Amino acid sequence: MPFVKRTWRNSISFKVLLAYVVGVGLSILLIALGVLALVTSKSDILLTTDVAERTHELAGKLQFDATGRPNGFDSSEGDRVWTFDSLGREIGHRVLDSTGNVVLTSTDATFWSSVASNPPSQQPRFKFEREGIVMYAATAAVEHQGKTWYLQFAASERLMDLLHGGFALPFMGAGIALFSLVLLFVFGACAYFTLGYTLKPLREVSESAAAISPRSLHSRLQVKTVPSEVEPLVTSFNQALARLERGYRVQQEFLATAAHELKTPLALIRAQIELMQDSHAHNALLDDVAHMTRQVQQLLLLTEASEVQNYSFATVEIADVAREACGYLQRMAEAVDVRLVLVDETPEGGQWQADRSALFTLLKNLLENAIQHAPRGTEVRMHVSAGALRVRDWGPGVDREQLPHLFTRFWRGPHRRDHGAGLGLTICQEIARAHGWMLSAKRAEPGLLFELSWP
Repeated sequence: MPFVKRTWRNSISFKVLLAYVVGVGLSILLIALGVLALVTSKSDILLTTDVAERTHELAGKLQFDATGRPNGFDSSEGDRVWTFDSLGREIGHRVLDSTGNVVLTSTDATFWSSVASNPPSQQPRFKFEREGIVMYAATAAVEHQGKTWYLQFAASERLMDLLHGGFALPFMGAGIALFSLVLLFVFGACAYFTLGYTLKPLREVSESAAAISPRSLHSRLQVKTVPSEVEPLVTSFNQALARLERGYRVQQEFLATAAHELKTPLALIRAQIELMQDSHAHNALLDDVAHMTRQVQQLLLLTEASEVQNYSFATVEIADVAREACGYLQRMAEAVDVRLVLVDETPEGGQWQADRSALFTLLKNLLENAIQHAPRGTEVRMHVSAGALRVRDWGPGVDREQLPHLFTRFWRGPHRRDHGAGLGLTICQEIARAHGWMLSAKRAEPGLLFELSWP
């Protein structure tokens, strides 16, 4: 049974990777929007937070003289101290004692003139206006030799906006872009190879399941390598296979047993008929017994052909087996005035791997079927080549609607000369399948053509 063709949209790998890409895209979009909102925000919370962080950073760098009074900052901060001179209108700092007296400042008194006179300990974060410009400031306490000093740092709103919007945004945009590429490609590659590694056991199980046929029902799918989520499904499939195998074996055993059990009574009936005096009844009954015996024999052949372990494969010359089958049926063909023609086009070494007796049975049945349908005075031709074998007659053939039924058990065509059981072509199909060959039939106009070939 062929598998239903599935599109790539139904692939688990595609759906997982698509979900990954969508998730990464949404994550990047949310991060970018969040960063953009923070960078471009005019809120007091953002600006005062930045100023407070800078204030505590400066407080950690504050230095004192021998008397314990603040006198500057650590030299490692020198790269940044110049900003207080160059940007004196935009940023500034000062150090106050516990009473609010200024002991160190980077600006003149007018810079802080609009600051409320509250004790510095009560001004952790605050803002004021200087010459119409909003200034954001914060206070950090510094303990030294039992005294508490308060460092205050202030920066203008427009400077913060410039730093955030003019300088930080491009760098943050580049960082987000780089992070996005790394996330997409590195994690995407990891997801791709992880999916391939995870789904590999499923592909192997699918291939094993596709290879199971009525002749290999004893096979089972491997459970150890499949993901734990799929293991119950594979186990259930194996249990279904076990039930199918038992049913198939019971059917085959029944056919074999029934055929064997019928052979002995038929032999006894034949012996009793031969002792009868009435010649007319005698001949009719003998014909019936012969017909039943042929059916029993074909049932046995069908049972044997359905079991691959009954075959013994070896290298055989296909042309030799074809000549043997033609010779075997020569008398039958002459009796109905049909000419058997063998066309051998096999080069030296036209050899097939086959069970010789099964191949002989297959060719014999094909020829016998053709002889039974061929009109008197015509021929049945067997054409043998290295990769295929064809048997054709010039009889009435079959309708197109009947072609699918040719290999059905007990189906018989309307132009036969004998009273066969309708199992000959079924046996041929079973033998072909066991060998991995392809047996097909088509209208030859006139007649019927059977072709046996490699798949």
